Amino acid sequence: MATKQHCAFCFSVLLARLQGTSPLEVTPNFDTSSEYPLFVTWNKQSSGGDLRLRGCIGNFSPMELESGLREYALISALRDSRFAPVKLGEVPRLSCSVSLLTDFEDAEDYLDWEVGKHGVWIEFRLPSGRRTTSTFLPEIADEQGWSKKQTIDHLLRKGGYEPAITDETRRSIKLTRYQSKKEHLSYEEFVDMQ
Repeated sequence: MATKQHCAFCFSVLLARLQGTSPLEVTPNFDTSSEYPLFVTWNKQSSGGDLRLRGCIGNFSPMELESGLREYALISALRDSRFAPVKLGEVPRLSCSVSLLTDFEDAEDYLDWEVGKHGVWIEFRLPSGRRTTSTFLPEIADEQGWSKKQTIDHLLRKGGYEPAITDETRRSIKLTRYQSKKEHLSYEEFVDMQ
């Protein structure tokens, strides 16, 4: 489902913005009629060759692919609050991943999912009473070497939960599991496609 053309489109949209032309002028070369919840992830190759997260933002509401990829290619590269906006000089060291989310299911409890297969989206209350959410895509727990419990604890912290995390805290969350169809493209591959 996710294709290298989706990733190449994200690169083209980002380059258009950074080079001062309109990202709306970039024409997709894929079927734009499908709708999916989606995430766009940018990674940057370090001097040691490792890929480091540079931005990752998406949406759980189904979006038409052209507008969704156009929007989240830019939001994840330029407005992820964890990072400074991507600069034009960084682009040759970037890679792009597009994740199209599928198969959403309510879980029985916080352990009702498989590491490496499912992404997890949790809803919970902060001590203030405010409800909030947090998610990790399917590959995150496996890449980090986390257990299910560790993953849930990291999600709670990511979502702003600061007090001690107890089994009662974990049992109080609502967990939705999902799967992802993901594709990845390096800048070098993008250049070769042009």
